[in-house]
Amino acid sequence: MSGVSSADGPADVREVVSRLRAEHPRARTELDFRDAFELLVATVLSAQTTDARVNSVTPELFGRWPGPEGLAGADPAEVEKVLKPLGMGPTRAARVIALARALLADHGGEVPDDQDALEALPGVGRKTAFVVRGVHFGRSLLAVDTHVARVAGRLGWTRSRQARTVEHDVVALVQSADAAAEERDAEEGDAAAETSDPTTDLTALSLRLILHGRRVCIARSPHCAECALADLCPRIGVAA
Repeated sequence: MSGVSSADGPADVREVVSRLRAEHPRARTELDFRDAFELLVATVLSAQTTDARVNSVTPELFGRWPGPEGLAGADPAEVEKVLKPLGMGPTRAARVIALARALLADHGGEVPDDQDALEALPGVGRKTAFVVRGVHFGRSLLAVDTHVARVAGRLGWTRSRQARTVEHDVVALVQSADAAAEERDAEEGDAAAETSDPTTDLTALSLRLILHGRRVCIARSPHCAECALADLCPRIGVAA
């Protein structure tokens, strides 16, 4: 599939998906975790800090207070000390302890694969719930953070920086592109369908957009000369 040039409008969705898959074939979150609970807590802790910093404190956190049972009964002052390197130690400690207690009280200590139930937990918003459901439970969900919003904007996929609007715009484009590809495959027969890319996994796409935003399409002075999407991207908002 040929890409759409910068003069022609938004970058070709299926081509971007294909190239990012080639760049990051094993897309995964950069947070370290062993189960759904650890992923949930780590994702909550990652707000306003980096995954690397979260990974620097979670081994001690989960080692001293394993599972929701351990963390629910933890001394807030001790948890605060462990989380101090992340900033806002008292707030973060109170948040994850409340989260563990709510999981025990409302879900028997199990992390639910349910959007509303997750968002009802302390410190859990739409993006965090999407990360947990997408990464751990295998759902196809576009979790939008600052990297996803920035890269999507530069690709011409959205004009918004609001997470819900970015999500809506990008998902609509992806679904439209996938539907068009399926229609072409149907018209061209079985041979075309066998070689066509499958329906886009939104979770994998969001993880790849995050990695691309962290490593190449950075906020200031993006590395366009090194970018695998350079010939597709309209570079919206990027200074010449």
